[in-house]
Amino acid sequence: MAKNKDARPPIFAVSVVGLSGTEKEKGNCGVGKSCLCNRYVRPDADNYYSEHTSVLSTIDFGGRVVNNDHFLYWGDVSHRGDEGLDCKIQVIEQTEFIDDQTFLPHRSTNLQPYTKRAAATKLQSAEKLMYICTDQLGLEQDFDQKQMPDGKLNIDGFVLCVDVSKGCNRKFDDQMKFVNSLYSQIIKSKKPIVVAATKCDECVDQHLRDLQAFVTSKKNLMLIETSARFNVNIDLCFNALLQHLDKTRGKPKTVSYLEAYKVQRQLTASVTDRFDKLMTHTVRDYNTTWKTVVNTLKGQQDYDEFITLEGSRKARNMFTKHIAQLKQEHIKKRREEYLTALPKTLNNLFNNLEQVETLSWHEAQSIIRNRPDFHYWFVVLEHTPWDETDHIDNSDRRIPFDLLDTHEAERIYHNHVQHLLSEKRRVEMKERFKKTLERVHFIGPGQPWEEVMCFVMEDEAYKYITDSDRRDVYLRHQQEIVEKAKEDFQEMLFEHAELFYDLDLNATPSCDKMSEIHSVLNEEPRYRALQKLAPDRESLLLKHIGFVYHPTKETCLSGQNCVDLKVEQVLSNRLVQLDHGRANLYYNTVNIDKINLCLLGKDGLSQELANEIRAQSTDDEYTLDGKIYEVELLPVDVNSTLLFSHTWVTTFKPHGCFCVFNSIESLNSIGDCIGRIRAEIAQGRRDRFAQPLPFILILANQRDNVCKNIPILRHQGQQLANKLQCTFVDIPSGAFPRKFTEFQIKQGLRAVLEGLKHNFDVLAPLPCIKDLTETDLRIVMCAMCWDPFSVDLILSPFLDSHCCSAGQSGQSNTLILDKIIGDSRRRIQVTIISYHSAIGVRKDELVHGYILVYSAKRKASMATLRAFLAEVHDVIPVQMVAITDSQADFFENDAIKELMTEGEHIATEIAAKFTALYSLSQYHRQTEVFTPFFNEVLDKKLSIESSFLFDSSRECTIGASEDVFPTSPHSHSPAYNTYYPESDDDNEAPPPYSPIGDDVQLLPTPSERAKYRIDLEGNEYPVHSTPVGDHERNHKVPPPVRPKPVLPKPNVKKLDPNLLKTIEAGMRGNRRMPRGPITHTEDVEASDNYADPADSLYRPRPYDIYVVPDDTHNRLVKVKNSFGGLPGLHPGEEEENGFDRKSQAGRRPSKYKHRSKILFSKTKAYQRRFHSDSDGEESCPATQKKKKGRAHRGSEEDPLLSPADPWKIGIDNPAITSDPEQDDKMKKKKKTPKTPKEPKKAKGTKSPKPLYPPTRRTWESNYFGVPLQNLVTPERPIPLFIEKCVDYIERTGLTTEGLYRVSGNKTDQDNLQKQFDQDHSIDLMVMDVAVNAVAGALKAFFADLPDPLIPYSLHPELLEASKIMDYMERVQVLREIIKKFPSVNYQVFKYIITHLNRVSQHSKTTLMTADNLSICFWPTLMRPDFENKETLSTTKLNQAVIEAFIVQSDFFFHGGEMAESSGSEGTPPLPCHSMVEALLPLQLPPPLQPQQIQHALPPEPLI
Repeated sequence: MAKNKDARPPIFAVSVVGLSGTEKEKGNCGVGKSCLCNRYVRPDADNYYSEHTSVLSTIDFGGRVVNNDHFLYWGDVSHRGDEGLDCKIQVIEQTEFIDDQTFLPHRSTNLQPYTKRAAATKLQSAEKLMYICTDQLGLEQDFDQKQMPDGKLNIDGFVLCVDVSKGCNRKFDDQMKFVNSLYSQIIKSKKPIVVAATKCDECVDQHLRDLQAFVTSKKNLMLIETSARFNVNIDLCFNALLQHLDKTRGKPKTVSYLEAYKVQRQLTASVTDRFDKLMTHTVRDYNTTWKTVVNTLKGQQDYDEFITLEGSRKARNMFTKHIAQLKQEHIKKRREEYLTALPKTLNNLFNNLEQVETLSWHEAQSIIRNRPDFHYWFVVLEHTPWDETDHIDNSDRRIPFDLLDTHEAERIYHNHVQHLLSEKRRVEMKERFKKTLERVHFIGPGQPWEEVMCFVMEDEAYKYITDSDRRDVYLRHQQEIVEKAKEDFQEMLFEHAELFYDLDLNATPSCDKMSEIHSVLNEEPRYRALQKLAPDRESLLLKHIGFVYHPTKETCLSGQNCVDLKVEQVLSNRLVQLDHGRANLYYNTVNIDKINLCLLGKDGLSQELANEIRAQSTDDEYTLDGKIYEVELLPVDVNSTLLFSHTWVTTFKPHGCFCVFNSIESLNSIGDCIGRIRAEIAQGRRDRFAQPLPFILILANQRDNVCKNIPILRHQGQQLANKLQCTFVDIPSGAFPRKFTEFQIKQGLRAVLEGLKHNFDVLAPLPCIKDLTETDLRIVMCAMCWDPFSVDLILSPFLDSHCCSAGQSGQSNTLILDKIIGDSRRRIQVTIISYHSAIGVRKDELVHGYILVYSAKRKASMATLRAFLAEVHDVIPVQMVAITDSQADFFENDAIKELMTEGEHIATEIAAKFTALYSLSQYHRQTEVFTPFFNEVLDKKLSIESSFLFDSSRECTIGASEDVFPTSPHSHSPAYNTYYPESDDDNEAPPPYSPIGDDVQLLPTPSERAKYRIDLEGNEYPVHSTPVGDHERNHKVPPPVRPKPVLPKPNVKKLDPNLLKTIEAGMRGNRRMPRGPITHTEDVEASDNYADPADSLYRPRPYDIYVVPDDTHNRLVKVKNSFGGLPGLHPGEEEENGFDRKSQAGRRPSKYKHRSKILFSKTKAYQRRFHSDSDGEESCPATQKKKKGRAHRGSEEDPLLSPADPWKIGIDNPAITSDPEQDDKMKKKKKTPKTPKEPKKAKGTKSPKPLYPPTRRTWESNYFGVPLQNLVTPERPIPLFIEKCVDYIERTGLTTEGLYRVSGNKTDQDNLQKQFDQDHSIDLMVMDVAVNAVAGALKAFFADLPDPLIPYSLHPELLEASKIMDYMERVQVLREIIKKFPSVNYQVFKYIITHLNRVSQHSKTTLMTADNLSICFWPTLMRPDFENKETLSTTKLNQAVIEAFIVQSDFFFHGGEMAESSGSEGTPPLPCHSMVEALLPLQLPPPLQPQQIQHALPPEPLI
């Protein structure tokens, strides 16, 4: 060891020796001396070189690194001792360099053999550089240049390297001989030696054992197993030698190669794992470069350790693999994205199973490639496959088309087809399950799924679909039925219009009113359908009530379907077009000097007229009234095709059209032709609001038989002119026998010029129109919101007219008509609003007439009309309009037929006009539909205004509603007293051309036309109700001044005492005992509006002042109502009471509900049902008087109690089904009014007596209405008609809801009985009659019997039996009473009760339990005696008797066991007054005729 005088760290020189020499001596490779030195001196992987050559060129051998020596200086390595002292080990490798030319050892200064040279302890070489690697030789300047210190070294120890691997062309024994020789030389130096077994990673066990034996045989020799490649035990080898050199150091532990290698591998794996994690965390983009990564990771421990241990090359290889993995993951992700998007794409391209069900994937690709939207979904790349192109880095998300060639894409396509198939099946099953739910009728709105599930579990569709699908379908089904139930509920509320419209506007319903509403609605299935959704039902009800009491466009339940909104939209659009059209006139009448005339005629008449005009002209110039006009003529035959093209109008531009006729045939042709011309012009002209073409009808003179045909032609021509709203030019009197005269031509030209001037005025801008306060008539048209027709249908008669213009500014629902009414042109204001908006108008505004529109398809529409019309004053004319699609609806749809018939009956009762408009017809587009109505309104105008102005019940309410009408022009001026002569149009025959057409016929068969006549509107009416006949005249209210001399009106101011006595005698039956003495009479109608609260009706006033016209002095006189008024007189009642309708011209106006049985019955039905008799006294408009402690129900006022009423209220609607002809016959039979003493006859009677109800039939019958014993025989104890009806009902009707409760069609019932009258062998199955009609006919049979089926003599016993508390005893007593029935009655009673028992067994579907059936049948079977004042108090007892018979029919009639009694049957109903409360909600029996009633309801109120 070198001496260190400066106390510097000790330096040891170690010489590494081993087998060296030529290839022959050492083989193809060395023993690993250089690798051992390299790994020890520079252990970093980047500085380790596995290849070191000993074959050098002479130059390299002479370089400073080798320096002509056979040893290499590897540098020094610092070591830290255990005590902290450092030392350095300088490493020398003894080798032998071979000349690359001679392959012999290079010659050096030391010529000794290797064994002696390697054992040398002193080495010297000046300026020798440190060896690094073979590449350094010759390029020393490019590497680190470090010289061997002092140029000399003293060797302190030796490392003897022995290769234990297989070796390369070298025998291990030869190596051991060399090692033994070398060892012998080294041992002489007395320096420590350590044997290093190199290349142990390729170790041959035998070689290692031999080496171990060699080492063991030597003294103080240590063997270290090493591997330079894996850096195993390298440091241990030199540390072991160092311990020999420095005894102060501890002896290192010798570790075998395998143990050391295991530790090294664990270290390597740990470092590699940390580096891999660092790499994964740092590098996430496969486009990252290695240089960027190195700069990022340099200085981080995990990176530096890996570089040190494994090297940069391995690090880069790992980086490359990581980048490749990232790229593959990116491609995989993109592929998954494409494959995920492919099903969605296929679903968009092939969403129809029929498209792809039979297509292969290749065919589908072809279709996809040819689709126009192909490039939206796919992209075609220039280079394929897509994952090897730059497309993987592209942001384009379209699918590469070459991806479709993969198996994955084909699999997705087939999966898509299968999905479509399964989805189709799933949808089918869901729909099938939906239909299954629809077939389960007991599913109600709001019913939970859990309650329904068990009933459908066996359904195939239920088993196929998933639970979520089931719930989905059920939820959808529930939403549908709930929505439908709510719509039905809302419609039901509208159908009960009379129930709601009895409080004042902006009022709040009381608790009693709400209870009444709930009680009525509770009987409706549509109300009970929402039982499980009671909060929603209550919300809908309150919302409806809120709308009824606060009706506005904003609160309208129809929302955007509100009539007011729709009318405003239509009028704003159409009237804007009208304003644009006004500026497009192609002429001006002020400076017109040329007249273009079209001459229309038949068989050459037009040409003859043209010749006559030219004969009166000079050079086509015609002089008229001092002005010369150029006249251009265009004669056209009515059959010319020119007329069917609108182009001739734009080319010829006619100012007018002369239409000439000389026969009925030519007049008919002219009428048809004018209609076609107008239609063609209207359809072909864009500017529909340009000036219309004036038509002038000219009657041509006939030289033959003048006196015979001219009057007829004149009359027919005038009628056609009135209908077409055009001018008629007659033949002047004393005319020469020429076809045309100069007077006619001039009159025609003047009419053309006047028409042009009028059209210019009408079509002028709005400022030219007169103030709307000058309108002659104010008409209100009302329609129902939500009705199934467009408002265009009802507006078209006005908007399609050329005389229509916009209303006053601010009135968006008003228009003005300028029409010829009567003998002059009138300005009519028409306001089109909804019924709910019209309520305020009806109450506060002056209205001359109402056009009330309703849909014949909707009961609610008719109910709303009834509720509205009931409160309209009867002096105001009314036009009722029914809307449906076509005439066929009347014959094919019973519901439409019923509503249209009801509307016609109401119109007949109140003497209103009735017409039907068909949406599929074009005739309704003519304004002439309402011309007769306008004529009637004009006739009654002054009477209407007088009644409105001087009505004592009004308090200056005119003009209160600013948004509907302006202030009346007649309210502050005597204009109402202006003379308006009545039109003579009433005396004219109906025009031959109806604007409606022949299809407006409400009568079923042409054979019955003889019973009807046609009015001016083309509608057929029964003779007794023809509006233009005597019936209308009798009800027409004449003007208060200047009446026609042919119809003198009596002076009503002074009433005839005899007449007064007659009136009072006729009305005495209406008077009742008031609760307290009163000193005055009540008003005819205490409330002017039906919205007034019921509790405010009884408001007595000292005097009732109303208007009575004085014909003599033409002034209005106020008269005290000394006899209580004439409320509700019906046709026939007027004659019966000796009071002519004509004398009512000055009466205080009543309301239409008192002139119509239907309106009155509907309005008062709820009051009779839910209010006591004392309540009825307050609301009764008739005067009341004391009558010996008994009150008597009115007959004159209440149409339901009139003698003309049918007997059975439970069978039909009595007002609709009454036959006016039969009524007239009955009225004629009554010559004298009833005396007040007649009702007293039965006062003292105790036992019931037979009552004979008025027959409901209008024909004579030898079967119906005859005693029961006349219809049976011992062989056939049951009447044949009963057997047929029962058999038909039990065959077809046991699933009909409401059987025997729902009324059948009256006409069908009558037809059934009529046909049975004619032929007893009729087959009801073949006739296919509605089951409700058969049920009604069966009930009618019993009702028509002279005596009830249950004899009157047994009624007291039955009532006493029904009061027995013990149910068993009660039934036994009833069975004994049955035995007292007459034999005939018993058999029929047994038959019908057994039938009703069978019906009650199907109550789940019919909803007709024994209780419900008894309610329907007890009045018919028992026909109670209303002359007994306790009749109504025993109603429930009577019903209980029939119910017991039905329930126990087997026990009573067939010897069966007694059926178990229900809770309601266990105890009898409460008697007498405690029963009244239970009685009221039930359907009361039909009332008897007034002359048969002696006892009325008790005076106590029934609450």
